[in-house]
Amino acid sequence: MNTSAMFYAGNSKPTVIALHCSGASGHAWRQLGHALGDCFSLIAPDHFGCGAAEHWSGAHAFKMTDEAALAVGIIDASETPVHLVGHSYGGAVALRVARERPNRLASLTLYEPTALQVLNTAGPDGRAAIEEVQAMADEVFAATRAGAYRAAARQFVDYWSSAGNWDAMSREQQLAVVRYLPKTSLEFRAIMQERVPLAVYRRFNFPVLLLQGEHATPTFQLILRQLARAMKFGCLRVVDGAGHMGPLTHAATVNALIVDHIMRAEPASPAIEQFLPIEKRLAA
Repeated sequence: MNTSAMFYAGNSKPTVIALHCSGASGHAWRQLGHALGDCFSLIAPDHFGCGAAEHWSGAHAFKMTDEAALAVGIIDASETPVHLVGHSYGGAVALRVARERPNRLASLTLYEPTALQVLNTAGPDGRAAIEEVQAMADEVFAATRAGAYRAAARQFVDYWSSAGNWDAMSREQQLAVVRYLPKTSLEFRAIMQERVPLAVYRRFNFPVLLLQGEHATPTFQLILRQLARAMKFGCLRVVDGAGHMGPLTHAATVNALIVDHIMRAEPASPAIEQFLPIEKRLAA
């Protein structure tokens, strides 16, 4: 079974599940754990091949539902609705989890999800974006098969996060991306196989916060615009100065937005109220 990282665990507290981006681990959300404080239990699972998690077994063709299974299991074990957060690939996984357990979510937060299936609903612009992403993926995976790992990793990073981001990474971070490249091919194919009409997202009856960096690529802007149009309880916010890796580079701002969204969605209860600062309790 896959493993997970957990912060601020407590069975009597509402649960927040946070899903990380490709190549990272659950520890990417440790600052969110601090921002949530003692009011919530934060569970940050590691995706297959990340952190302490095992690699995909290859038992069958990898699907989004396979990656979503751990979060779904956590939700099923929870006595109350949970808050779900996802960044990039983790955002795409979060959307799959939300589709499988729509009645068990208290809120959803997505930071630039790689929900490429949404592009199929965006007309000519969406089709052009899909062709562009597919061409990039073909080049990255061809380079990987040829053993040009660093060139493939550079193209992958700079495509999603804009040119120059690969050079700005430390050597350790670059090596982590190189090691993760084989898994990205599984993720890409699994995402592209998702076929989801926008009507599915319109049926979400929980509040959704959609976050976009100020420097988001046109592809992410299009994905988020489509999701915002579809979700009747969706709200799109732009994070000033941030790019695709905003949850890491602008953690304080992003986490503040996430915590505010979660607190607004969480029903008032003694369990929450007892952890609030006295001035907030008096204001309420």
